[in-house]
Parts: sequence; C-alpha cells; structure tokens
Amino acid sequence: MVFLKPTRQPLRSGIPLLLTIGVLLLPGCSRVRGRRAQEAAYVSAPQGILRDRVAAVFAQTGTVKNGERVEVLERDRRFARVRTTGGAEGWIEQRYLVTQQTYDACQSLAQQELNAIVQATGVTRNDTNIHLEPGRDTEHLYQLNQGAKVAILKRTAVEKSLPGMGSRPAASSGKPAQSSPPPAAEDWWLIRDGQGHVGWVLGRLLDVDVPLEIAEYAEGQRLIASFMLDQVQDGDKKVPQFLVLFTDPKEGMPFDYNQIRVFTWNVRRHRYETAYHEHDLNGVLPVTVSQEAFAKEGTVPVFVLRVTDDTGKIVERKYKLNTPIVRRVLAPGEQPPPKPAPRRKHRSG
Repeated sequence: MVFLKPTRQPLRSGIPLLLTIGVLLLPGCSRVRGRRAQEAAYVSAPQGILRDRVAAVFAQTGTVKNGERVEVLERDRRFARVRTTGGAEGWIEQRYLVTQQTYDACQSLAQQELNAIVQATGVTRNDTNIHLEPGRDTEHLYQLNQGAKVAILKRTAVEKSLPGMGSRPAASSGKPAQSSPPPAAEDWWLIRDGQGHVGWVLGRLLDVDVPLEIAEYAEGQRLIASFMLDQVQDGDKKVPQFLVLFTDPKEGMPFDYNQIRVFTWNVRRHRYETAYHEHDLNGVLPVTVSQEAFAKEGTVPVFVLRVTDDTGKIVERKYKLNTPIVRRVLAPGEQPPPKPAPRRKHRSG
C-alpha cells in the first residue's frame, strides 16, 4: 500500500490572489478619503479666527485672512473645521467661507475684463464687498477697505432689493389692476482693485476722482468720468484739456451718461472754457481716447462715444479736437447730424 503526503499547494496559490484583490481595493479607498479631504473653500471675511471648539468658551488656534484658501475637514451646522496652508486647524463660521466655484468665477471675471478700458478712478467711502454680479444679495469674496483706490470699468443699474420685501399679490379679478410705481434702481460699478481683483461695487460707496480744476463746472450734474485729451503750454507749465461725461444727479438711469463737455485752456485768460457741449445723449461706456493724423490738421486728439440711437442700436460717434474747435468725424457713407433748431428769443412784456 502506498501512502501519499497531503499537499498544501492550493492554499499557497490562494494567498497571492487575496493579496492582489486587497491591493486593487486600497487605491479606491484612498481616492474616497482624498476626495473628502480635498474640499477647498476661501475666506470672504476681512479676517477670521479659528477656534478649537464650537462653544461659547474656546481657545484661538489660528487666524485666516480675506481670500485665503483653506481645506474643509468637517462641517457642523453653522461652523466648519478647516486647515490652512500653514497647517493650523480650527472651527470657523461657514458664512465666512465661499466655494471653489465662486473663487473660480471671480478669477474668470478678472481674466474676462483684463483688457477693459479704465473710465475713471475712484475711492471707497466705506469698507465694502466686491460682488461677483451686481446686486446686494450676490456672491462676494474679496473686500475693500475704506479709502481704497480702484479703477472704474463699467456701470449698470439694478433693481434695489430691500430686506423683508416679498412679491406683491396680484389684483383681484373683481377690481381693475392699479398701476404701481416702477421699482427703485441703484447704480453698480465694475471695478479693478490694486491686487487685480475685479467685481461689482455699489455705486454710492464710491467717490469718482474729479480733477479739481473742472469740478466747479459740474453745475449740479453728476460727473461720471473725465479723460485728458492733451496738454497745452502756458508759460512754464503744461495744462491738460479734458473730455468730461455728466449725467443726472440720481441713480438708476437707463444710460451711463447723457451729456459731454470738452474743456480747453485759454492761454491768454489763463482759465478753462467750454469748447464743446452736447446733451440729450443715451451714452454707453466705454469711451475711448486716442490720437489720429489728419491731412490738413496733423495729429490731433480724437475720442469715440457709444450711444443708443432711436432704434435701440448702439452706434459709435467719433470727434476730433483741433484746439479750441471740436468737430464730428463722419465714417464713410455716414450722413451729417441735423443742425439743432435756433432758439427763439424771449420777449419781455
């Protein structure tokens, strides 16, 4: 009788199979854990404190500043536990954080307006938020301190939203509908700050920089922007000549500006004078200023306005300044504008 030794070969061949399955499963688990840990957020407050616990009494574990990126580790109703790039961990209120999506949208807006023409400069009256879109309830990330200087790019008007205002109920079928006044609107400016952040700021929180030498000529109108056309020599100094945009002294208008004035310098009387004035415009920003060569006049300043015509179409109008005369520059085929009717003299008595 022959006895055979039992073999353990099947058991040994199963071990590599189990190890292989384990190795294949580990990367999947690692990816799941990594996905949770890599949730990014950005601080929208001017400065925030990290706390060691969510309680009335807590210890400070670190600080974060506006625009700083943090890693979200855990969320609990009002608070989130985060880790900074420096390694500090702690709890912070979730209302002080914005998502990666909001941050990316802010970056995209800055890139989109990278070559936007600066229309004016301004100074903030108070600390204010830079919004992603015009409107008080829109997302915001960055903040400006009081007295910050910004470049003004565009303007728009949006309906003013007030807290607690709900939609008005519709009129009943038994009574005629009553006409309601149009909703109030407010101005918003698209700005770029010194760090290159771009966004919308409430218009009333900005003061537009106005050259002191022409500020007195506003005559109750609101100055929107001013552009230096050129400089003239007066004795031992050079004096700038300006194109200035004005609008009505109220917000929410359907145009960016409705009148322009060109101020030239009288070298004999040493004062500014109005060389050109045009009103009743439906002006749309931006305005561009440059130099252009003309056969008989040489190189002179030119500026281009964008206005909305009677059909609602935005058209361009070019002007040239041959001091102290301002004239329209007609495009090929463009008809000259009609001359305004002469004003009748008022007779007393």
